[in-house]
Formats: sequence, C-alpha cells, structure tokens
Amino acid sequence: MKYRKSIGIYVLLLLLVLITFGKAETGVVPELIPREVLFGNPVRTRARLSPDGKFLAYLAPVDNVLNVWIRTIGAEDDRPVTKDENRGIRYYSWAEDSKHILYAQDAEGNENWRMYAVDLEANEIKDLTPFENVQVQFIETNKSFPNEVIFSMNREDPKVHDLYHLDLASGKLNMITKNPGDFIDWIIDPHFKVRGAIAAKVGGGFDLMVRDNEEDEWEILVTWDTEDGMTSAPNFLSPPTVFSKDGKHIYLMDSRNANAGRLVKLEIATGNMEVLVEDQQYDVSEHVLLHPVTNAVQAAAVQKARLEWTVLDRALEDDFNAIAALERGDSYILSRDKVDNTWLIAFEKDNGPVTYYVYDRLTKQGTYLFSEKPDLDQYTLVSMEPISFTSRDGLIIHGYITYPAGKDKKNLPMVLDVHGGPWARNSWEFDPQAQWFANRGYACLQVNFRGSIGYGKEFVNAGDKEFGGKAQDDLVDAVNWAIEKGIADPERIAIWGGSYGGYAALVGATFTPDLFCCAVDMFGPSNLITFIEAIPPWFSTLLATVYKRMGNPETEAEFLKSRSPLFKVGQIKIPILIAQGANDPRVKQIESEQIVEAMKQKGIEYEYIVFPDEGHGFRKPQNRLKFYAAAEKFLAKHLGGRYEEATEKSNQ
Repeated sequence: MKYRKSIGIYVLLLLLVLITFGKAETGVVPELIPREVLFGNPVRTRARLSPDGKFLAYLAPVDNVLNVWIRTIGAEDDRPVTKDENRGIRYYSWAEDSKHILYAQDAEGNENWRMYAVDLEANEIKDLTPFENVQVQFIETNKSFPNEVIFSMNREDPKVHDLYHLDLASGKLNMITKNPGDFIDWIIDPHFKVRGAIAAKVGGGFDLMVRDNEEDEWEILVTWDTEDGMTSAPNFLSPPTVFSKDGKHIYLMDSRNANAGRLVKLEIATGNMEVLVEDQQYDVSEHVLLHPVTNAVQAAAVQKARLEWTVLDRALEDDFNAIAALERGDSYILSRDKVDNTWLIAFEKDNGPVTYYVYDRLTKQGTYLFSEKPDLDQYTLVSMEPISFTSRDGLIIHGYITYPAGKDKKNLPMVLDVHGGPWARNSWEFDPQAQWFANRGYACLQVNFRGSIGYGKEFVNAGDKEFGGKAQDDLVDAVNWAIEKGIADPERIAIWGGSYGGYAALVGATFTPDLFCCAVDMFGPSNLITFIEAIPPWFSTLLATVYKRMGNPETEAEFLKSRSPLFKVGQIKIPILIAQGANDPRVKQIESEQIVEAMKQKGIEYEYIVFPDEGHGFRKPQNRLKFYAAAEKFLAKHLGGRYEEATEKSNQ
C-alpha cells in the first residue's frame, strides 16, 4: 500500500431510488442530520479481503477509536485485532500470508509513521519500526513471498527514505537499497527485487530509473520535465508503476507527447511504448486493475464527472456487467483472493454512504456486506450535480454543486468549498461536508480550479505560480457564475477550505473582501514564504518542483509576499473562523498564529480553535465534532442557516 472507488422497469427503478434516498419535495424541509452521524466514526469502513479469501478486515470503533477488525467470510465472528486507544488507525493492509495485518500509526498527527504487525494466530502486536522521529512511507508485499515485506524509512537521513526488507516470522530487519539522495518512489519487480525508482531532478522534473538486477548501476529509462510531472508516474495519485511478470516491460502513466496522462506499456530494452488507455482531456486515474499473476492491465478508469471504466481483458466483461447491476454508484474492486474467484467491491454514491459487497466470479453473484454509515439511511440526502463554466481567460472549469432539499434553487445562501492540494480534485462521491452544508440550508459549490489534477497537463500547469492569482480568479468566477444563474444570494456567500483550501479562504477574505460574508480556514498557509521554508525534511527532494509551481523564497520573496494573505490583513472586512492542529508538520501552527495575531492587532472579528493533539486534519472524532459544532454555529450566524444545538438531535 502507499500512503501513499423496458420503460416500465426504468420508471420503477427511479421510484425506488427516490423512496430509498428520501428525496424531499420542494417546500418540505428535511430533518436535521446530527453532526455525529455525519462526522463521527463510521460503523465500518475500508474493508479488505485476505489474500487467501477466507477473511475480511475492516476498520470499526472500539470505545470510539478506529481499530482493525476481522471476520470469517460467511460468518459473524467479528473481532478487533488491534488495540489503538488514541488516534485510531487509518492505514492498514494484509500481509500475503493472510496471518498478519500490517498497519501504520503516528503520534498526535506528527506523521512520523511507525509500522506495526498483528500476528492473528498468536494474537500479538509488534512495533516493527520502534524508532523515534522516523517515518515509514512505502510498503510492498508479494504473493510469492508471503512472509516478507519491503518498505521505505528515513532512519539514516530525515530527508530521504531508504529501502528495508523485513522477515515477518523472525522480525529481522535489513536495509537493502540505499537512497542516493534524490529517489522519491520505488518499484519492486515480481521477484521482489528493487529494480525501479523515481528520481527527482535537481532543476525540476523526474527520471524513471531501472536496473537489470540489484547489483547493477541505475540507468535512466524515461525523463519527464516538470510540465509532465503531475500527469505521469511521479504523481502519487497516478496508477501504479509496475513491472510485467517477465520483467521486460513496465506499466505506467505517461503524458509525454500528449495532454492527458495515458496508461502505457513500455518495453525496457527498446523504449517502445504501447498506449493501453487514454482520453484526450482526462488523465487515467489511480484505479487500475492488474492481473494477479501476470501484472497485465485488465481494466482502468478515468475520472470524468463520474468514474468511467475501460475493460481491456474480455474475460472480465461479464464480471463488470454483473457488478454494475448490484447497486447504483461507481464501483471499485478493492481486493482479490489468490485464485481470483472472490473480489471485494465498494460502491461510491453521491447521496449515500459507501457500501461493500463480496463478489463470486464463479456464480457472478454479489453478497452485500455492510454500509459505512447505516444511520444515514433514515435521513434525506441529496445529489451532487456536475457543473462547468468558462473562466475569464477561456479555460473550461468543472466542479459540482449540491443543493439543499426542500428549497428552490434560487437566491440561496452558499458555501464555496475549496479542495486542498491544490494538486487534488473534487469527485462525484458521498461527501459528508457537502451533505452537511445542504442539510443546513446552503448550496455547496465545489470547483476544480486550474492546478487541480485529472484534467490533463495543460490544465494542471495553468495553475503554476497562480496561488492567489488565476487559480483564485477561477473561484471568484465560480461564485459569479452562481450569482448570475440566480443560484446564490450575493449577500450570503461563505468561502471554506482546508490546507490549500484554507489558504484560498484567507485569500478570499483579503484579496476580494467584498465578495464573501465570512470565511472558514482549516490549517491553511497565511504566508507562502514561511510555509515553503518550513516544509518537512522528507519533502525536501521535491523542493525544485515546489519552487517551479509556487515560487522560490530566496529569489521570489516579493512575489510570494504579494500572494500571501498575511500581508493584506488590513483589507479584511468579514469574520473568519480559523482551526489548526498544533502538531501539523505540513502547515505549521505559526501559519495560523501569525494571521490571528495580525487580525487581533487590527480589531478584526475572528474565532480561533487549536487542537493540541492533531496534525494536518482532525482525525479524532471528538475533535471533528467540536470543530463542526463551532463552524455550524459560525455559519448559521453569518449565512442564516440551521444549527443543531449540542445537546439535541431534533429538527430546529
């Protein structure tokens, strides 16, 4: 894993969907959905099938803390196998022996991930990397080597991650490949040998490095300049870069000589390339299905307004058709057993929680397992509608809008919800936050502004050095689009976001002070200079890319200052809610502290919440609920929406 989804019949199905999801009529205001139902822990989530197909693992709470549970397929013998009592577990996987669970955990959000193993037979948990201030970042297993694990760790140098081999039975740990100083990712071949890597170039861009065996010198197979970096293999959200079974080819995403990232098969000896899946506008997504034995690409998906699969292996066409008939939504194959008869399937929907099925390839039948949040079934949820418009300089901008149920789609209070990254994107999915906004009476507008990934390299590269510039103009244009359409009340528009989205919220409050009536910033940079200078050491190999896409504090300080909200605090006219994790290694607490102090000095209205036990994001449910309670009250005050009192569950 890396820390690295006949007419009469159609009418009947439509009616069933409307009844199932409680779509309210105009004028009928739905019941308030409790914040705890939306933002508390899921009942079960992130299910994974064991390699032998006998067990199912998933995350579920133990005393309100997410832990790994397992059950025997076809039985109801569920039991927790981890014992976390603090932050909850988010990242885990099966070892290939089906006898161990591997999971990662940090301390209070500091992202110094340690790797742990649960011995399911002995009921023992071992800390496999008991080292202080060290981060495990990459974990690889192999069906042919069930008792072994390869992973990366920055134990020798905090700036780079070396590769280590672990024997699960003995616990013996050995470094097997030293990082030369510029490698940011590793590629393990089918024989569990380190034969590929991604290297960051000094001036920006990336090289795909290969070698015939672990004793040979590394050689450059492919070079990407910075412009291709977000739409090719160096992008960690791209499909996996893997060797073919015979080791003669590599499957990877590549946007050279094309606009969008294409899934290709590259012959190592000759450099000959075969394009397997491509789209003129959209990059191939990370959702790629590989044959469990040959590693050949069997299917791949492109994330457009919805996820669209291309099936390359005709032997799977009946399976994909059978899966599509199981439930409404976009389907994902999460895991497959060793003999490839049993698949674990997840369905993503916009107006319902993720659901899981076990699919039998022999019978072409799926068995429902569970929903992540079954309590949501009793409430009215709404659809996420794709939208697009043309920016002021001619780019087509895509996004989604979620409307409150029971209201006309006119003159609504609206929240502009800005995604983080910025090299990320909004997608069609169940978004608890969008549902929360809509349930409280607000339209929620989510925009994939320039710089967002998935729309090809011309679009993502158009965001270079446009923090607070044209990327922000796209957000402003989106607001004006909603106003011109009559959707949004121009006097009641909030801007909201986390990380880059938090930065955008601060920019909205300072650069366009008359457009929004309030802003909510979660751990967003306020000063791009101090933000870049404080980037964690393990990110330092990517500094050239950061400078290319954002700016260099040493040579472009005035430019970065001009794009930093901290230096325009005097222009703020609206109240701001700011929330921060004290242990955030990516956006340090000083980013919130310095703008809060500047606002305090100028007498500007603000609210400030610091969570001493959080990092980049609020992972503990009690902290999430505290934040959303404060944010809900803040929005109700300034937008006029509904608010759930802390002690009540009823509609007010």
